[in-house]
Amino acid sequence: MTQYFIDVILPVPIQKTFTYAVTETEANFIKKGMRVAVSFGKTKMYTGLVFDIHQTAPTLYEAKEIHQILDEKPIVNELQLELWQWISNYYMCAFGDVYRAALPSAFLLESETIIYKNEAFSEESVLTDEEFLIFEALQHQSQLTIHQVADILGKKKVMPIVNELIKKSVVYIKEEIYETYKPKLVKYVRLHANYASENALNKLLEHLSKAKKQREAVLTFFQLLTTKKPIKAKDLEIKANVSSAILKSLVDKNIFEFYHIQTDRISFKGDTNSLKKLNEFQGKALTEIKDAFKEKEVTLLHGITSSGKTEVYSKLIQEVLNKGKQVLFLLPEIALTTQIITRLQSYFGNQISVFHSKYSMNERVEVWNNVLENKTKSQIILGARSSLFLPFSNLGLIVVDEEHETSYKQFEPSPRYNARDAAIVLAKMHKAKIVLGSATPSLESYFNAQQKKYGFVVLNRRFGNVQLPKIELIDIKEKHRKKEMNGHFSDRMLKLITEALEEKEQVILFQNRRGYSPVIECKTCGVSPQCPNCDVTLTYHKYKNELRCHYCNYQRAMPNNCGACGSNTLDTKGFGTEQIELELKELFPDFKIGRMDLDTTRGKFGYQKIIGAFEAKEIDVLVGTQMLSKGLDFDNVSLVGILNADSMLNFPDFRAHERAYQMMVQVSGRAGRNKKQGNVAIQTYNPYHQILQQVSTTNYTEMYKEQLQDRWQYKYPPYYRLIKITLKHRDFNKVDSGVNWLFKALYHSFGEHVLGPTAPTVSRIRNQYIKNVVVKIPPKQSLTNTKKQLQKIKNTFEAVKEFRPIRFIIDVDAY
Repeated sequence: MTQYFIDVILPVPIQKTFTYAVTETEANFIKKGMRVAVSFGKTKMYTGLVFDIHQTAPTLYEAKEIHQILDEKPIVNELQLELWQWISNYYMCAFGDVYRAALPSAFLLESETIIYKNEAFSEESVLTDEEFLIFEALQHQSQLTIHQVADILGKKKVMPIVNELIKKSVVYIKEEIYETYKPKLVKYVRLHANYASENALNKLLEHLSKAKKQREAVLTFFQLLTTKKPIKAKDLEIKANVSSAILKSLVDKNIFEFYHIQTDRISFKGDTNSLKKLNEFQGKALTEIKDAFKEKEVTLLHGITSSGKTEVYSKLIQEVLNKGKQVLFLLPEIALTTQIITRLQSYFGNQISVFHSKYSMNERVEVWNNVLENKTKSQIILGARSSLFLPFSNLGLIVVDEEHETSYKQFEPSPRYNARDAAIVLAKMHKAKIVLGSATPSLESYFNAQQKKYGFVVLNRRFGNVQLPKIELIDIKEKHRKKEMNGHFSDRMLKLITEALEEKEQVILFQNRRGYSPVIECKTCGVSPQCPNCDVTLTYHKYKNELRCHYCNYQRAMPNNCGACGSNTLDTKGFGTEQIELELKELFPDFKIGRMDLDTTRGKFGYQKIIGAFEAKEIDVLVGTQMLSKGLDFDNVSLVGILNADSMLNFPDFRAHERAYQMMVQVSGRAGRNKKQGNVAIQTYNPYHQILQQVSTTNYTEMYKEQLQDRWQYKYPPYYRLIKITLKHRDFNKVDSGVNWLFKALYHSFGEHVLGPTAPTVSRIRNQYIKNVVVKIPPKQSLTNTKKQLQKIKNTFEAVKEFRPIRFIIDVDAY
């Protein structure tokens, strides 16, 4: 009798696939990429993915049978599996880890999964008897594990039933429950177009001479109009002291009209369906990209900030859609999607789907299925790095916007992939083209373009020929000496802010530190409160009056006196966005100050609320962390201030200078995007630093050449490859002896190309001690053989009994 077997990938951190036995009918039905429920270990059930169907029995173990097949048709296609294999091999991580990262967690039920009831569900009539039993059980208990469900139904095969319940939105799996955001529609007033001329206005006032209140409302309207801000109906009622009925009667007479800002944001984009006409520079760039694509798969578009890259992408996208192919548009930061969606939706309407981690599970599953079935509403996928894993069947184009961003690299948990590099591989598999776009490309991409490995296109005019902002450096060492500082602001910075606000323009201030102050210190004995789990001082958050660790989220109330000597002379050192916000409120009490950092953008729509308010000109000064530097587009910002440039430059990392340059140029790019030239003010203790000089002239090539020379001299990428190995454990001595053994073994294989062992700047996080070793791979050395050797060393390391409990993390291209 012929036996049939399938190889299954399990969502566990193991490199291999596992073989299970199936019957002949099952073997005929199963296809590669379907999910099956299997037991693994003594009691655990997992959702495995079929990788192969064959007739070879495993030699080392008896193949178990599968419990059941969970899909009618494959939910993962062959090209995806190919990408997973590449990621697993290249980044040296377990196949199971890639599988777990790629699929939305609703697809990955296991016996430990906990299900919760969805309070909003009420249509019990749609449930089958078994589903109703579970629904009823959840009325008495707040949560159930899949194990308990199996007990309630008295049978093992419960995965499909739970799957059905998730589909019907009766239950959900543990995840954050996101708020449902209904944009508040604020009612604004404007004058009807009939009264645009002065003549018509005089007639209007005469006409209203009898209606006192209405006339009052119109006059007050003109007073408010001088502020150049949209006028809220509510404000007008209060200022003119009239009732809403009077405004309504003015609207009925076609003198005023109401409009809502939320819906208004899209409607003035002009005709929604036609793409904007490109100007000559964008047109030239588009032609050059197409020419480059004739010979090269990858093209780097180096377009300065506000040069209109999105418009160029849109044209490329349109051409690919016309051929009936799919497009993937990668963005580094979820905050960015809010603006780009509005822009692309006005061109492509409902062909766009968005995919990132702030979406709920059901929304992500929906997008997954739409892409799988190649539906029209998901021809363009906009998303953060995880959208690489969607089941595309015929990609034609991938756009990686802001390709230099560090957020494209995943650090925890495994797979530690770089979405930009993986996207290039994905494009190759689909025989698709890929555009990398950035105003400040990463050295690697620029280097590849210079080496003619990538096509290279430059777009160096801002849209509408607006000039790049004027950048000035303010020497705060000098200002402190002359006592010209007010808190953290130099007199020059304050003067620029005041000028901008008087002109009714908006200001963005950048400080890459959240919280109020990063260090609290006792003036008497000099002790600072430390985090009990990590090797860092606690950050003070004034808003909640607490101390918080930004690594492990430990928090405690702000103490009244020093824990070491008991004196009550606690002082704050350093400053974060929260402190800047409070200082500004005192300096500019009549203006609205907003803040955008990790603390204010929690929840699914945190970004939208703040960005929306800033666009509607309800916030005058926006203080924020690096989120602000990412490609956002506000047309009324005339000043960008960087409050402390030095904190970015003095960082123990070979990329610190490149990153500081990128961040500062990106932040400055937010200024003066509309008609007139903007200003950028950078406060620093060291205005003669070469990077700051390069930022002030926006000289990318000079920065590139200088940094490249350093990289060659000190043997760093793009010439040498880096693999970082990290060991973590609660016991310091264990990690220490482990890392010394590892260093010797690596040194034996790779000689002086091994750096270490070192402890990182924060050498203990969540009670785990951390040690690093870095292996450099010279240009001529084979990457594959190096990795094989590393894998051997890792296996030997893990075979040593004392070292087994240590976490061994390999990060390829770690930086």
